[in-house]
Amino acid sequence: MDRKTPLIVITGPTCSGKTGVALQLARDYPIEVVSADSMQVYRHTDIATAKPSPAELARLPHHLIDVVDPDEEFNAGMFSTRASRVIEEVRSRGKVPVIVGGTGLYIKALVYGLSPAPRGSARLRSCLKSMADKAGSPSLWRMLDRLDRETAKITNENDRVRIIRALEIAFLTGVKPSVIHRGHGFSKPLYEARLVCIMPQRERLYADIDERVIRMVDSGLIEETEKLFAMGYDPDLRSMQTLAYRHVLEFLASRIDLERAISLIQRDTRRYAKRQMTWMRSHHDPGSFCSAGDALKTVSGWLDEGLPSH
Repeated sequence: MDRKTPLIVITGPTCSGKTGVALQLARDYPIEVVSADSMQVYRHTDIATAKPSPAELARLPHHLIDVVDPDEEFNAGMFSTRASRVIEEVRSRGKVPVIVGGTGLYIKALVYGLSPAPRGSARLRSCLKSMADKAGSPSLWRMLDRLDRETAKITNENDRVRIIRALEIAFLTGVKPSVIHRGHGFSKPLYEARLVCIMPQRERLYADIDERVIRMVDSGLIEETEKLFAMGYDPDLRSMQTLAYRHVLEFLASRIDLERAISLIQRDTRRYAKRQMTWMRSHHDPGSFCSAGDALKTVSGWLDEGLPSH
């Protein structure tokens, strides 16, 4: 397995232009994308997760999109294993794999590896789920915030799956999840990564997020949510905890109107982007931060040079 050839990584918060950069690169270079997005792995979730369009997928092959059903498990370890396999397959065809996505833990797992995760407890998990059912996921998030503010800062207060897993780790090990996450990785990276992190101006990013949410609704977000619900997928599934579905389900249940649903999706997506940027600032070299235009120039330069070693 070739782990010596540098691996190109394009990351950044949601709506920062990562896919656009990759599509522009594909005009001049023989690249294929390995998606590092924890939500785009789920089938039938096209609009809510902002997957590339069929036309874009026809222009540029994307891997690790639509690989599991909404009720199946997918995690960082599974991503790392599959991505490593895809990287070698792409290289064997004479193409260049490019990792593109904003799920930081997936990228870190691929480049550095993961330390063994603490074993779970079905009994404890059931108890925490019951608490969430009675008092709501935000109540568990507040508990997590008291135990481990660092983890709480990068976790959505309605992301029941991640909140419960973090509390499970804390209660079973007596160690903060953030401490365990910092321990992920080996002293020597598994891949030599060349990484650019697109960090737009916050005002521009937030405006782009608001506009994209409107386009998602116009493109059929409501109908996509109805379809998933009709297919029998539980709203509490990890795949259904996107920033869009939760509020659309509230709208479909007539608890809020469409205007309010859109406003809440926009607000929560902006908050999610802020958490992503916080994580990226603490895990990536500031020298990798750039605009989408500069990311295109930088990666083009690497490809022109044939990815020389440092």
